[in-house]
Amino acid sequence: MSQTTPGRRPGPLLALGCEGSANKLGIGVVSHDPATGRTEVLSNVRHTFVSPPGTGFLPKDTARHHRAHFAALARRALADAGVDRPAEQLSCVCYTRGPGMGAPLQAVAVGARALALLWGRLPLVAVNHCVGHIEMGRAVTGAADPVVLYVSGGNTQVIAYAERRYRIFGETLDIAVGNCLDRFARALRLSNDPAPGYNIELRARAAAARPGRPPLLLDLPYAVKGMDCSFSGILSAAELLAARMRDQDARLAAGETLPDGEERLTPEDLCFSLQETVFAMLVEITERAMAHVGSGQVLIVGGVGCNERLQEMMGQMARARGGSVYATDERFCIDNGIMIAHAGLLAFETGFRTPLEESTCTQRFRTDEVYVKWRD
Repeated sequence: MSQTTPGRRPGPLLALGCEGSANKLGIGVVSHDPATGRTEVLSNVRHTFVSPPGTGFLPKDTARHHRAHFAALARRALADAGVDRPAEQLSCVCYTRGPGMGAPLQAVAVGARALALLWGRLPLVAVNHCVGHIEMGRAVTGAADPVVLYVSGGNTQVIAYAERRYRIFGETLDIAVGNCLDRFARALRLSNDPAPGYNIELRARAAAARPGRPPLLLDLPYAVKGMDCSFSGILSAAELLAARMRDQDARLAAGETLPDGEERLTPEDLCFSLQETVFAMLVEITERAMAHVGSGQVLIVGGVGCNERLQEMMGQMARARGGSVYATDERFCIDNGIMIAHAGLLAFETGFRTPLEESTCTQRFRTDEVYVKWRD
């Protein structure tokens, strides 16, 4: 459906997307051509707030980061996209309404409102963060109607589309899988640069590739309950193992020896065991959803979806069922502005607008609350 903004020439529709639901501030510009149906990424820039090792990112500090970098990142995104007359060239400004951390969401929502007003009251479009991930994943991979595994720092859901809603078939009962990995990285005091989960992945790879000693697969709680998962228990057990490892290191440093039969734990073994266990849980509930809806496609989205071991395990399961797995790289898996621009422009093309007085944000905004008018 082609629509134009007053003062704008007919042609491809352009949207600016602003994302800041967690520690990544992303801004991007996307183009939709109504005549050809083509989607083109014109710019996709990001700046990450990195906290010291052993710490997480607090909402107030993250919001301060987003406010400090918003204007410069917006200018860079426009320049990369070749947009020098945003009031004329852009159709709308899109921003993340939720879910996410309250203070960072508010900082970016204020920035998006300011830009819309600055450029002659361009239409605003509030976007569900999770739907943004899904639509970007579908656009990049070409997956037609997949079961979606959405895994990130704040969300873990198994999703399938039906009757213009993204239906949640299973989800975490407590913390998200990304939060589980991030918090364990703090226990090991791994760097948060570029991301704690990625540094866990590197340690797990090192264990698998270690010559002369295969990785230890330690016993950790496996908590799958129907279509749902629980990660808090496995995190507690892994943290206890990390404490035992530190105790072993202290005893060895003092010249003591470990008792017969006590295996020496390493950070690589702990990271390997945690990854293998939580990813096996995710593969199980995804396979169950595929069987339920009769789908042969799996699309992995969200920051944890970048993990190559998760993609490998999911691919093995999908191939055994005669299916296939789809995933993207860090440009689109990790939170980014282009996914908000793309999902927002899809909604804009069906007539959706967010009035200025309603352009708020919320920490709780479920995936299945969104009416997906742009899909049959």
